[in-house]
Amino acid sequence: MAKIGDNTRPADRKPADSEPFRRAVAGCLRAIAGDGELEVTYASERPGLSGQRARLPDLPKRVSRTDLGVTRGLSDAMALRKARHDSRLHSSLSPDGRSARAVYDAVEQARCEAIGANAMRGVGDNLATMLEDKYFRSNLADVTDRAEAPIEDAVALMVREKLTGRPIPPSAAALVDVWRDFIDEKAGTKFHRLSETVGDQQAFARAMRDMLVSLEMAESLGDEDESDDTDSEEEQGDNQTRDSDEGGSEKESGTDEAEAQENESEGENQEAAEAESSEATADDPSDEDSQDTETPGESRRPNQSQHGFNLDSDYKVFTQAFDETIGAEELCDEAELDRLRAFLDKQLSTLQGVVGRLANRLQRRLMAQQNRSWDFDLEEGYLDPARLSRMVIDPMQPLSFKMERDTDFRDTIVTLVIDNSGSMRGRPITVAATCADILARTLERCGVKVEVLGFTTRAWKGGQAREAWLKAGKPQKPGRLNDLRHIIYKSADSPWRRSRRNLGLMMREGLLKENIDGEALIWAHNRLLARPEQRRILMMISDGAPVDDSTLSVNPGNYLERHLRAVIEQIETRSPVELLAIGIGHDVTRYYRRAVTIVDAEELAGAMTEQLADLFEDEKAGGRRGQRRRAGGAGR
Repeated sequence: MAKIGDNTRPADRKPADSEPFRRAVAGCLRAIAGDGELEVTYASERPGLSGQRARLPDLPKRVSRTDLGVTRGLSDAMALRKARHDSRLHSSLSPDGRSARAVYDAVEQARCEAIGANAMRGVGDNLATMLEDKYFRSNLADVTDRAEAPIEDAVALMVREKLTGRPIPPSAAALVDVWRDFIDEKAGTKFHRLSETVGDQQAFARAMRDMLVSLEMAESLGDEDESDDTDSEEEQGDNQTRDSDEGGSEKESGTDEAEAQENESEGENQEAAEAESSEATADDPSDEDSQDTETPGESRRPNQSQHGFNLDSDYKVFTQAFDETIGAEELCDEAELDRLRAFLDKQLSTLQGVVGRLANRLQRRLMAQQNRSWDFDLEEGYLDPARLSRMVIDPMQPLSFKMERDTDFRDTIVTLVIDNSGSMRGRPITVAATCADILARTLERCGVKVEVLGFTTRAWKGGQAREAWLKAGKPQKPGRLNDLRHIIYKSADSPWRRSRRNLGLMMREGLLKENIDGEALIWAHNRLLARPEQRRILMMISDGAPVDDSTLSVNPGNYLERHLRAVIEQIETRSPVELLAIGIGHDVTRYYRRAVTIVDAEELAGAMTEQLADLFEDEKAGGRRGQRRRAGGAGR
């Protein structure tokens, strides 16, 4: 401690060198994984494991004990996944339906981690630290409604508790408490079989499928054993196209998004035939529908979802009586919207600067196009220096003036359609909401009308539409079997300042459910056709193919995907609307002609601005409808 009169200054504490720690963690990851060739990198991106590459989060300059524990936990989780998981076996036993697959995947990860936690106490401590940090950041500590509590996380945590004997992380206790009674009542007797088969992935997967049957989330494996050989043959011949005649063979087909990303060619060519009608898989309706009960002011969707479309498709809708198109402000009160908007701004304080710079770049590019033409030899305006030489040669020549010709985009409208499905939960929906907010503000400055829309369903597993189908005696081939919810966050004629807080609604956990992209595109497209603007641009932002468990359980597995392709084909070839798409972590180029795919949600801001800027600069609209004048082209 410095004494009185001592002017010496203590040396600045330098950040600790984290390189030895990184090398040690990388070595442990390779050792536990049993793969000395595994490439381990550190980056400020989302951690992940892909093939022979593992990406861990970069350490902050001032490292805390929690930071070290979280990094070790993520490393151990990836290593155990690499060592104890067979992806082909996992895929072969994966159930149909997004919710069932989410539970199935989460419990498999819990199995891998439980093996390491039981074998090595330090690994178990690291994993506990990682899980505590994960659920603390997810803001689920005070959750009280099942609609806001992911059931896959609850089941995985309860399985981990049974397999390791370790308690539930404190930050996830409320999440598990919401579901514990339901899970114990439905499948409490199934946990012992999971404990007995933890070391055998195949037996564990079958036991998990049995548990999903008890939870009324999947069908029995009885009929799938016979089709294992057929499935393996299809994996080897994934380049062969399948006939879709009515007399084709029947097989159960799912729409596993993870498999679709790894086997894009198989997903492209596969056309599943009709799936056998299954029993109702709806969860406890009283719990599921509590979040979706009608509130005053809700408006029903008119019975015209296919208006203006002559689709060569067998797509149909069982009932539209429970569908709705509703403004964001009608789904919750003003105080709640203000709170959600504040939460959105807080979460994205760092990202907003990046998106803002990209938006300013877009504005400069658009404004540059607005003022790129000049009229010369005028009697008034700006003095034209290029013509001054004429005065030097002939002093009797009058001065020459020029005037910039304004060319704006006042006859253009851009509609952003954002996927509000459950798989967008977390960072993707947060980034999408912020990008939509800032782009709307930027385009509005440039005189471009902007509309922001969202699409999801009112309930999981069908809602009231499925209940009506059950009461009607389960007629075969009912078509779309869920209650649509189409949300207007910002209408084209509403200024940004009035709609700003509406985008915070996307942060509401219970809002994000299933996604039926085809009807959402029709809805957004028809809204654009009713606009007076001469140029209409429609941008779809999604993270995958359409998935609705209720619809796919009683229709062919590619039912929604076929309809989406038919809608896209009609818009791209027969409509004046210009369509483009951005896929988050999912290749959408196999659906849309003009599309871009981003791996990380952080890239969404740049992708949106670049796509819009390129579209405004094109002389031809996507190169498919011949010469089109630019927006505001009357002044060119």
